[in-house]
Amino acid sequence: MPKPRPQPTNIIEAWESPDYFRPLFGKELSSWKGWRTFLKALYGIPFEDEEEQLLFQLGTLRETPSPDGYHEAYAIVGRRGGKSRISSLTAAYEAVLGGWSARIAAGERAWVFVIATDKSQASIILNYTRAFLHLFDDQKHPRESLVERETVDEVHLRNGVSVAVKPCTFRASRGYSTCCVIADEIAFWRDENSANPAAEIITSILPGMIPGAKLIGISTPYGRMGFLYDIHREHFGKAESDFLVWQADTRTMNPTYDEAMIRRLVKRDPIAMRAEYDAQFREDVQAFLPLELIELSMVHQQTLPVPGHTYTAFVDPSGGRHDSMTLAVTHCEGEKIILDRIEERHPPFDPQAVTKEFADLIKAFGCHSATSDRFGGVWVSDAFQKAGVRMDMSDLPASDLYLNFAALLNSGRVELVEHDRLKLQLQSLERRTGQMGKDKVDHPPGLHDDLANAVAGAVVMASHDRAWTAEEQTARMPRPQSGRPPALIRPEERATQVRRAAEKEMDEFMRGTGCSPVIRR
Repeated sequence: MPKPRPQPTNIIEAWESPDYFRPLFGKELSSWKGWRTFLKALYGIPFEDEEEQLLFQLGTLRETPSPDGYHEAYAIVGRRGGKSRISSLTAAYEAVLGGWSARIAAGERAWVFVIATDKSQASIILNYTRAFLHLFDDQKHPRESLVERETVDEVHLRNGVSVAVKPCTFRASRGYSTCCVIADEIAFWRDENSANPAAEIITSILPGMIPGAKLIGISTPYGRMGFLYDIHREHFGKAESDFLVWQADTRTMNPTYDEAMIRRLVKRDPIAMRAEYDAQFREDVQAFLPLELIELSMVHQQTLPVPGHTYTAFVDPSGGRHDSMTLAVTHCEGEKIILDRIEERHPPFDPQAVTKEFADLIKAFGCHSATSDRFGGVWVSDAFQKAGVRMDMSDLPASDLYLNFAALLNSGRVELVEHDRLKLQLQSLERRTGQMGKDKVDHPPGLHDDLANAVAGAVVMASHDRAWTAEEQTARMPRPQSGRPPALIRPEERATQVRRAAEKEMDEFMRGTGCSPVIRR
């Protein structure tokens, strides 16, 4: 029989004990003073000296911690601050020494979840946790080792507790009894089906947590939006809050990290590196459109073409492998710009077949021309030309389309169709302020904005294709295919029209003389 280990009374004793977790932290623990203070506050362990009290006050902007500890905590810490090691230490402590086997029914398992942006990222913490758990292996008596069995994503212990990694989706964690949840890099959770996946996942987790369980979010901060920012705004520095919210820079939590490296990176990109190393929420990244404004503008369903309306179509093309191909059709009624139709085709698909389908739909709305974004270049215009629709490339990049779209939306001039995926994509858009002060709008990394781009383009193009005034109609000014009086056409568009007319004239001349058409490169 293996010699019994002396039982520690709390996580700090287990961390410092050579019989438990100390072997994986080396001989010196002085550089872990910040995390030691955080864990003491989390578990309600009294501070030993004024330095720990000062670290707590600096990290939380509170005078004293709750003597009973906290069931929900968030550590907002700079990059390379030791977050993964502490997450795995906490997971191992709860799995081994949390006493959960006495609190679950016969046949039930208590689960420690590590949730991250994807399983590969969560596996970093799981691998650290495996190392802690295998400290309890017994080489002479393998059947008495703590680890009973392992899979790629899970470690099952003989005490009725399992540790598993999960992706950041609200479906992945339902139906389990959890004793500890580690939300790794929660500020960066992304999901195509939710604009705020962190809030939905946490909401789905809480009902399955065993009484006394801990929910711990550990992350580098991102923009001033989302779940973690809301938690920080509502609970950081609030003495009456029952959440522990801790914010500290990299060097406070890991004084061994190269300070010269931080200085070099901060000099290269001060705004981004303040988030990465100083643990400050980025001032240059904000939510672009408030949900209330989006929902207020979604007032009707999709409609069929109506005789007498002049429609505007915008296409966000795709090669059919990664992104969706989308179409939006709008028309104007007075000052109002009304979205009539949106279509999306998800990859994989045949781009030629979708082009033909969209062209037929564009022509059904009485349009013989449309506008696309700058994707794809020549093949987009050629493919639509073969299908009977002239495709003009937008003069505005996607970011400028979004900025113009937001101005129209804020003015109350836009009516959108009710569409969940469109609402999600609009809500997910981010506004970034560059170093020169220019705003740029784009989707977050890993997400898509194909529907949002087509709708913004159709709305902005329709705002240019405004209704004629009575004076213009009386003057019988010739109406171009784009639906605008010539005086309102931008110079670059006029240049494009002139070039195309010249090319058409040249082609007709060449065919009339029996020569081959001109090959343009």
